[in-house]
Amino acid sequence: MTGSVDETYVAALQHDLVEPGDAALVGVVRRPTGWFRAETDENQPALGPPEALLDETKDRTEELKRRGMCDEGAHNAAWEETDFTRRYREYLDADPAARDALSDLAGRVAAGEDVWLVCFEGEGKRCHRHPLAERLRERVA
Repeated sequence: MTGSVDETYVAALQHDLVEPGDAALVGVVRRPTGWFRAETDENQPALGPPEALLDETKDRTEELKRRGMCDEGAHNAAWEETDFTRRYREYLDADPAARDALSDLAGRVAAGEDVWLVCFEGEGKRCHRHPLAERLRERVA
């Protein structure tokens, strides 16, 4: 029996907004904080977006905020302007550590484990965990 793949953000776990049950809570961030680690079972930093893409998107977000956009709007606009989804997917395909981490998770799900991908971004912001969950589901199917 194949397991399931879901995703959430760490604040939803902290405030009991989601119920992951017995699923493995797998962080997918480059720079986990102590409080992030406390909410997850493990972290796979190789599945976090590459630093250069994170920095470029963050810089663009800050520029848009200085121009008067709200945080969420600036984040989402910067995501589109940096072509984040395409570039992140290319990273998942090209980086050996990301490929290995994705293969490991796919194997676990194929073996029946339920996995929830966890990062920082709330529901209103575009987030890498969405294309990552899609890619993971594709690998298991």
